[in-house]
Amino acid sequence: MSLKQPESMEEVIYFTRRTLEPKGRVVAWTFKQECSKCKKALMGKPVDKGKVKIRATEYVCPECGYSEDKKEHEDKAEVFVEYTCPFCEHSGETTTPFKRKTWQGRPAYVFICDSCKEKIGITKRMAAPKKKKEKKIPGLDDD
Repeated sequence: MSLKQPESMEEVIYFTRRTLEPKGRVVAWTFKQECSKCKKALMGKPVDKGKVKIRATEYVCPECGYSEDKKEHEDKAEVFVEYTCPFCEHSGETTTPFKRKTWQGRPAYVFICDSCKEKIGITKRMAAPKKKKEKKIPGLDDD
């Protein structure tokens, strides 16, 4: 399976390139979707005076003006991922829904390595996964 690489940032709504400890890497992107009404342009966030409204709750077609709710639009999108697994060093490609799930206590796009079946997460804003706390047994460490 050979994924289509984006040629410019104008055709994606999400793009990231990360390294994963100890030896992994991830490149992930989500393409803008074609307008479902006119099928002439790619839908994106509304533009006002040359600036994109990044906090907008809708996607708008620049050709016909058709707008679609952000949640409805993003439910149809997919994240395309090229990766090298940090656990087994297998290189592969996969897709996952454009919906963040909780992975190790952080919101992340989660996918599974084809080789070792480990879950790998692309965290939001490069947040590190939370460390697991050790359980204390009452009475052992008390003075």
